[in-house]
Amino acid sequence: MNLNGKTALVLGAVKGIGKAVALDLARAGAAVAIPHYDWPEALPALRHDLAASGAPHLLVPANLRDTRAAVDLVERVHGHFGALHILINNIERGGWPVVHGAYTTAQWDLEQETTLRAKQWVFQAALPRLKAAGEAAVVNISSIAALVGRSGPASLLFNDGYAAANRAVSLLTETWARLGAPQVRVNELMLGLVETRHGPDTRGWGLLDAAQRQALVDHVLLRRIGTFQDVVEAVRFLLCRAPYMTGSVLRLDGGYVLGGEAVAPMPQGVEPAADAGSQI
Repeated sequence: MNLNGKTALVLGAVKGIGKAVALDLARAGAAVAIPHYDWPEALPALRHDLAASGAPHLLVPANLRDTRAAVDLVERVHGHFGALHILINNIERGGWPVVHGAYTTAQWDLEQETTLRAKQWVFQAALPRLKAAGEAAVVNISSIAALVGRSGPASLLFNDGYAAANRAVSLLTETWARLGAPQVRVNELMLGLVETRHGPDTRGWGLLDAAQRQALVDHVLLRRIGTFQDVVEAVRFLLCRAPYMTGSVLRLDGGYVLGGEAVAPMPQGVEPAADAGSQI
């Protein structure tokens, strides 16, 4: 997909990862629409950076926990730009155990409504417009919480409800790929520890002690936290350089999921290897 002249709806883009992705698309020539509800203090910087990109853009107030708002959002974006080619389904809310402690019903519902339900209704509203575009793509942003849950060093980061919601996203990715084909490709980018998601620029990170933080980094095979640029490059790959990929999950975690299991040295064995020419 050539991004120039395309229209992208990017959720969760007022700051952090979503903003980095939105600005990258804008600099590549796409018109960008961003809904906003939380973090009003971040809006002035977002407006400034979008203006500096020179790309057409639209900021839309929308509480996407209200399922009716999804239809209004998509129709406003389509009415403003005349088309919709890209959906970056990045909306989420996760509560760290180290921050929130044991679940309350309100926290559980907030995570399900934001991380899972909002994605569903925005996609459903957007699908007819994406299909009409002829060539379109959806990227669902999820978390490795779906795979590791509340275990190991990440026990302090990933709550059970957040993990469950993210595991459900992968099921939606597969179903949506079937619904969107052949016009709309739908893939998932599953993130590990990144700067502003499960990483140092989050409230919860500051509540961990030095040993807890080091244990998380040591669990990453590449021994570092992911950056905005890592995420931007992966999103670009899914949008622009993977035309035969749909219904797939691309895990961007530096090897966190693998890091808990070491590879033992090869044992000596008790029998010599068979000769190359022997037959079984």
